[in-house]
Amino acid sequence: MRKTEFLAAACDPKTLTVGQLMQDAVFTCSSRTDALTISRLMTQRNFGSLPVVEEDRTLVGLISEYDLLQAMIEGRDLRKVMVVEMMSTHPVTATEDMKLEEVANLFQDRYITRVPVVRNGKLVGILARRDLLFGYTKASQYWS
Repeated sequence: MRKTEFLAAACDPKTLTVGQLMQDAVFTCSSRTDALTISRLMTQRNFGSLPVVEEDRTLVGLISEYDLLQAMIEGRDLRKVMVVEMMSTHPVTATEDMKLEEVANLFQDRYITRVPVVRNGKLVGILARRDLLFGYTKASQYWS
């Protein structure tokens, strides 16, 4: 859940941080998961990507719709392809203390729609462009 859901009063949107805007309940997968399982999860839950983590929540990659579509185009059998074979191994990340404007620029400059949020290399949340818009709108109510 986003902390901005609980904003009771308007505030300067520029003061919002990724920690306030991010979703902290994140679906993840293992690098050893097969691509068909990931494809099912993504389509059932309407996810565009999933963080790939080790057992201790260390972020090791990101698997996206793009990766799955590329494997399909290449004629690969998604039942036999593991996430580790197709994931992005160095995803763009954010930290909890980043300000709204900084992360908005990151989204625009890197042409991404969501970013894993890490603390000391461990996944603590995920932030989508929509979360930024929600937080900005919520904080801006009646703000002058």
